[in-house]
Amino acid sequence: MTAPFPDLRKNLGIPLLAALLAVSLAGWEPARQEALGNAAPRFKGNRLEEFSRLIRDFSEAGGFFRSDNFTSNETSYLHVADRLRELGGAGGAYIGVGPEQNFTYIALTRPEIAFIVDLRRQAMLQHLLYKAVFHASPNRASFLSNLLSRPLAGELASQANASLENLVEHFASAPAPDRVFRANLQRVRTAIRAEFRVPLSESDLERLEFVYSAFWKEGLAISYNLGPTSWGGGHGRFPTLGELLLQRDLNGSRRSFLASDEDYRFVRSLHLRNRIIPVVGDFAGPKALASIGEYLRRNGITLRVFYTSNVEQFLFRNGVFEAFAANVKKLPFDGNSVIVRAVPSRGQYHPAQVTGHRITTVLQKISVLLREYEAGDSSDYWSLVTTHYIAGQPR
Repeated sequence: MTAPFPDLRKNLGIPLLAALLAVSLAGWEPARQEALGNAAPRFKGNRLEEFSRLIRDFSEAGGFFRSDNFTSNETSYLHVADRLRELGGAGGAYIGVGPEQNFTYIALTRPEIAFIVDLRRQAMLQHLLYKAVFHASPNRASFLSNLLSRPLAGELASQANASLENLVEHFASAPAPDRVFRANLQRVRTAIRAEFRVPLSESDLERLEFVYSAFWKEGLAISYNLGPTSWGGGHGRFPTLGELLLQRDLNGSRRSFLASDEDYRFVRSLHLRNRIIPVVGDFAGPKALASIGEYLRRNGITLRVFYTSNVEQFLFRNGVFEAFAANVKKLPFDGNSVIVRAVPSRGQYHPAQVTGHRITTVLQKISVLLREYEAGDSSDYWSLVTTHYIAGQPR
């Protein structure tokens, strides 16, 4: 059984609306160029033109998925944190799918460049929203303020090094004035079109507002869902964004990208250099992964980490896993490159499943994935995820 999640929807007695409204609109600040450590030494300048071109040239036609995926639902995502850093190493390229959990894996592995590939165009728009928020937010408190359209106030407004627990406690019940959201939405639209140079259709603008308004209305209580029919349908309650941010690794440490200033600054530095590129694409499609592979090879960059969540489950179900494997072969990986998988528990318990979690996160070498599949040892999803996997281990 899955342990119940603490309910962050309760009022925790944070400063009153009057105090919050005295603060400027959500602390939105213009972006500043920053560098951090070994973020991306081989890339120079903003590369805005390349950023928008890669989105346009690499993307496929958008597809359908059953949920909006505003957030992850993988409470076990940190269970492989130490093994991922150990095996994947730093530098190189990162490829991922889905929403905010990618930022944590990016913070853990310190890639030079990252591509987020998702079947739905709405996911690409959500990552452009995230990019706008990162650009406007010099610290973790302002990031949550701008993402949720909840103004900062009191000591937190000037406390750049606040603990993640204090940040979550504050924003779990901070008021969200309509005028703040409307002003922020306009700034996001302007940033994407004018600064990032990504054109938005009327449909894009509607979907962008749909996504951003969900964060505004739900705040840290926003969660993954399968639509209105999912509640009470046997799936149980999914974790909220606040709960996901507060998850711990197998050693009891908080490791999300918002847990430390250093990790947040690294992810933001990649965004400021336009090195986190969202692409609309099918893992088994004809264009997205092949284009990324060609780009990485041309620039002499090795893929270090490929986060697939549980997409492979659907690839097997749809009979297209062979096309996915062919696409993976086109990526420039080496013997240390790893896949990160999130395996759902659906009547079968993974050998590495941790009590209290409905998802099991494991790793596998990309070379092993291809060898086992070609040998016929991974003819279905369950054999794929339970054969020669690498589980997280506490120190």
